Amino acid sequence: MQKPAIKPKNPNFSSGPCSKRPGWSLDCLSEAMLGRSHRAAPLKAKLKEVIELHRELLGIPSDYKIGIVPASDTGAFEMAMWSMLGERGVDVFAWEAFSGDWLKDITSQLKIKDVSEFKAEYGELPDLSVVDPTRDSVFVWNGTTSGVRVPNGDWISADREGLTFCDATSAVFAYDMPWDKLDVTTWSWQKVLGGEAAHGMIVLSPRAVERLESYVPDRPLPKVFRMTKGSGDNVKLNNGIFEGATINTPSMLAVEDCLDALKWVEHIGGSKASARRAEINFAAIEAWVNKTDWVDFLAVASETRSITSVCLKITDAWFNDLDAEEQSSFIKIMTKMLDKEGAAYDIAGYRDAPAGLRIWCGTTISVTDLEELTPWLDWSFATAKAAMQK
Repeated sequence: MQKPAIKPKNPNFSSGPCSKRPGWSLDCLSEAMLGRSHRAAPLKAKLKEVIELHRELLGIPSDYKIGIVPASDTGAFEMAMWSMLGERGVDVFAWEAFSGDWLKDITSQLKIKDVSEFKAEYGELPDLSVVDPTRDSVFVWNGTTSGVRVPNGDWISADREGLTFCDATSAVFAYDMPWDKLDVTTWSWQKVLGGEAAHGMIVLSPRAVERLESYVPDRPLPKVFRMTKGSGDNVKLNNGIFEGATINTPSMLAVEDCLDALKWVEHIGGSKASARRAEINFAAIEAWVNKTDWVDFLAVASETRSITSVCLKITDAWFNDLDAEEQSSFIKIMTKMLDKEGAAYDIAGYRDAPAGLRIWCGTTISVTDLEELTPWLDWSFATAKAAMQK
């Protein structure tokens, strides 16, 4: 097969950290306040601006608390689980790597005894209708490693007694989040915003704040997990965390980069415009998949297919006759070819997922680049197949 003549201008299709916004350069960070204390008033104001821009752009209710915390989305979600789970039984929905990790932590590390596990294989979604509104529920909104997402929040009861814990790291700014159904929500700057890694966001509903102030878990909490002050009957939320007084020292360079990304989202028309860009990008990949006989979506049901972390499986009969190690080797050959050509970087499927491809189609990606990528995918598949058949 002849090699395509045109390459994507931006070949960065990694699912995290994700591509920077169009037009980004280091010059965009020239106003970063470096070499100063993050407790100083101007720097604290920038941290507060990150919080309030998120609130404005995402439509987060005014009575919800928004904080910047350490260790990306992972740190934010661990903080939530360690601080709040255990007050009642927990329903855990797991269908890909990270939701599986949360299940392992809940059962093996937190050792919560009353846990109901609802699991599905890669490409599928557990039955969400079994959720018990009297219990806490833990789930990811968008399965970054499987390309499977929850279709909406209709399955969550408006009159629930338990709290919902939602890992939304590859979902915010790509979907309309139903905040009234979400009590604890986390994400990182490195996904749809294309920001730098290492910092996480956590959003707490009033009910989540009530849990923090009324329930003290019987386990030690590291300093970076503590969201309250006081003890005994006088436990109160540490409001400073939600006003820009971070638990530990943030990178003000990363903060400046986040502000740049948020202002770009504001410039293009806000979160609805951001989501629309992702939808258009997904449609470009969908059109190619629909006319291509060697590939399909890993997500079985169309209504649960992620529009950001698009995971693909190879359906070619020759490939499916290979054993798992041979399939993995084939994907490595394909992706190394694309990397060497400068046509696509970092698009192999997640290490624990079935051998396949994963292409980020979030807001910061250009649809033109995706349209120019697909002929390269056809070329690399045909060329790698011919090489392995020799």
